[in-house]
Formats: sequence, structure tokens, C-alpha cells
Amino acid sequence: MNWLAVRSIYLFEMNRWRRTIVQSIVSPVISTSLYFVVFGAAIGSAISAIDGVAYGAYIVPGLLMLSLLTQSISNASFGIYFPRFSGTIYEILSAPVSPFEIVLGYVGAAATKSILLGLIILATAALFVPIRIDHPFVMVLFLVLTAATFSLFGFVIGLWADGFEKLQLVPLLIVTPLTFLGGSFYSIGMLPPFWRTVSLFNPVVYLVSGFRWSFFGRADVSVGLSLGMTFLFLALCLAAVTAMFRTGYRLKA
Repeated sequence: MNWLAVRSIYLFEMNRWRRTIVQSIVSPVISTSLYFVVFGAAIGSAISAIDGVAYGAYIVPGLLMLSLLTQSISNASFGIYFPRFSGTIYEILSAPVSPFEIVLGYVGAAATKSILLGLIILATAALFVPIRIDHPFVMVLFLVLTAATFSLFGFVIGLWADGFEKLQLVPLLIVTPLTFLGGSFYSIGMLPPFWRTVSLFNPVVYLVSGFRWSFFGRADVSVGLSLGMTFLFLALCLAAVTAMFRTGYRLKA
């Protein structure tokens, strides 16, 4: 394992993030604060508690998951796309660095950024609503697994995209709608039976449900199933990245 190469890629990505730290952190924090003002205060005051949890607190895991998914994808996709765009990716590919070490450096940096942002948003949420975390170790596990998994997914998008506009195509048209429809702001148990069944085909439901269980001990699906779906998506992303490096897809001229 070439740890020097992994460390160099990791630090380069973290330094790039620090140069844009204002827009990287302030914008998501302001967006989250607006969600709490609108949903937690204005709308939440008219909604009764869900499963014994005040609505303002109930939406915290969903908001965290929304930010975690979008930021993980964005950080990782741009991190690998820009070297392809500038041509510096060929210097990395010609260096004595394995594909695993390249992925570890880029995905590790993207996941670190997302986890730090998630913790900042959690601290911001605590200013608006009382928060309790019944299972902190499970919360950290879901936080790390989700950040790593969707950073890998973002890495796949960064390799697939052939233009800057495509970097936002999947997050805006697929991931964000799935997150909103995945029980971020409600329990799928509140839906009619037909739509409840349809919701179970949404993979984000399992992420939000497991993450919410770690906070309040309430879940729409079992925690074991949530973890299983997370590991399944992680395996699929690893398989996609492996296939892309093996074939040189969008990596070799």
C-alpha cells in the first residue's frame, strides 16, 4: 500500500475544500436553518408528534441524510472530474499508484468533508430543536457508511460525466427527489397501503429509517434491513468503480 500517495491525494482534496470552505459550509447550514424555520417552526407547530417525537426533531435525521447524500456525491464527483477535465488524471494514472489507492484518496477526502458537514448541521439543528441520540454508535456507523457509499457513487458519476452539467444531473433529478420521497419529512407508515409498498422500492427509505432509529429508536423498516441495503449499495458502487478502472472507461484517451 502506497500510503504516501493516498495521503497526498487526500490532503490535496482537503486543501481544495478549505479554499472554498465558506460556500461549502455556509450554504448548506443556511439551507438547513431555513428548513427548520419553515418545516420545524411554521409547519411543525400545526403537526402533532410522530411516534412520540416532536415534528421539528423528527425531521432532523432526514435533513442530515439529505445534506449527506448531496454533499458526498458533489464532493467526490467534482474531485475526480476536474483532474479528467484538466488532463492531470494522466499524471496520476502513470504514477506508481494503484486504482485502489486513487479511489481511497479521493473517496476518503469526500467522505471526510461530508461527515464534518453532517456534524456541523447536527450542531446547527440543536440550536432549533431539542435533539436526543439514543444509539450514538449506530448513528456514527450510518453516518460513516452513508458518506463513504455515496462518495463512491459520486466518484462513479465523476468518471461517467463528460461535462460539468452532468455532474448535477443525477443529484438533482434522482437523488434529491428520492430523498424527499424517502420519508425525510414524514413516516411512510402515514401513507396509504399502496404508496407505502411503493415507497419500499426507494433505497433512500432504508437509509433515513435506520438513521432515524439511531436518534429516536423509531424506524419504518428494521435496522438490520437498513444496514443490509446500505452494504448492498456500497458493494454495487465498488463493483462499478472496479469495472471502470479495469476497462479504462473515460480514463484513457
